[in-house]
Amino acid sequence: MTNTLSLQHVSVSSMDNNCYLLCAGGEGLLIDASDDAPRLLQLAEDAGVRITGVLTTHRHHDHVRALREVLDATHATHWASFLDAPALPVAPDVELHHGDTLDWNGFSFPVMILRGHTPGGLAIAAEIDGETHLFVGDSLFPGGLGKTTSESDFVRLFEDVKERIFEKYPDEAIVHPGHGDSTTLGAERPHLAEWWERRW
Repeated sequence: MTNTLSLQHVSVSSMDNNCYLLCAGGEGLLIDASDDAPRLLQLAEDAGVRITGVLTTHRHHDHVRALREVLDATHATHWASFLDAPALPVAPDVELHHGDTLDWNGFSFPVMILRGHTPGGLAIAAEIDGETHLFVGDSLFPGGLGKTTSESDFVRLFEDVKERIFEKYPDEAIVHPGHGDSTTLGAERPHLAEWWERRW
């Protein structure tokens, strides 16, 4: 039997934090244990999987509030960016760098580091039903980039997102942000020059 990926999703907290669960072969890879650990564990149970991996996209508090509780309950492997790892409430088992692959349950997901919203946000790409899905944390949203607090951070984030996401993946690629609705690269690509000019 072929080990195929499927995707589950739930929004938690008053900040509409997206938590994604990649499922295959009875195992689940949770992307951001943002809040409400019981709900995240129930998401996995309803999907018929046990969480064996947790990926933290970045260091901000609203994305890690349930991290310790989920890891304690599941004993899952924890992955995070080496740049954001020092500020996380639970240290990752594996620190990832740009160009690495995240190897989980027979799958290898390309890793992109996107600097600027935090010192080093983590994004991965996954192929699901022949489509590319990009899990980008708070670095990219419908209509613009994630929040930055300085000119240099904006430039760094813009260049990373442009070179490591837009120049690498096709218009059909589906973008799953840390908050709000998903989008596609094709929907956002025409606006890159506008984002550069307005600085967000």
